[in-house]
Amino acid sequence: MPKLVLGSRNKKKLREMIDLLGGLGFDLTDLTPYPTAPEVDETANTFVGNATLKAVTLAPVLGEWVIGEDSGLVVPALGGAPGVDSALYAGKHGDDAANNAKLLAELAPYSGPDRAAYYISTAVLADPTGKVVASVEGRCHGVIVTELRGTGGFGYDPLFLVPEYGKTFGELPPEVKQKMSHRARAFEQLRPVLSRCLTPEL
Repeated sequence: MPKLVLGSRNKKKLREMIDLLGGLGFDLTDLTPYPTAPEVDETANTFVGNATLKAVTLAPVLGEWVIGEDSGLVVPALGGAPGVDSALYAGKHGDDAANNAKLLAELAPYSGPDRAAYYISTAVLADPTGKVVASVEGRCHGVIVTELRGTGGFGYDPLFLVPEYGKTFGELPPEVKQKMSHRARAFEQLRPVLSRCLTPEL
């Protein structure tokens, strides 16, 4: 069974990847089985730059096909923040509560259309030599509400309202989010590439 590695140790991202790419016949894993895999510094100032760094750095070290994925929240009224710094917006990586609190504080003076935002996910696929085979991007547009709503998802999900549903990602069932999230839209574009590249010819 062909192996495909997500260049991350984020179990929530891995779970989403398994849900999104399930049925393709791959052995999907994250970096957990590779304790000596290098930590890739996300030094690029774009999502695609950071996703590419992860993919091309890890693939030749692991000798496997690797997906580098970088995602975050963009609020145009805040000049694009949190942007590539979404996970450490408040200073500590992965502190969802602090990040959400800072976002609410920054957006306090804004209302209506100025609270528009979008999630973006960029995924880069590299072959075992580190060559980039595909680069895709998915976006999901919404609005930042004024208080946390729901306990599902992670990151800014309890603040990100999807207008067509009238609910935040924190309130929507996972199966609904998986159909229309930024990551779902990115990985949907990757499915045919993965099938073509990783499925052995009969």
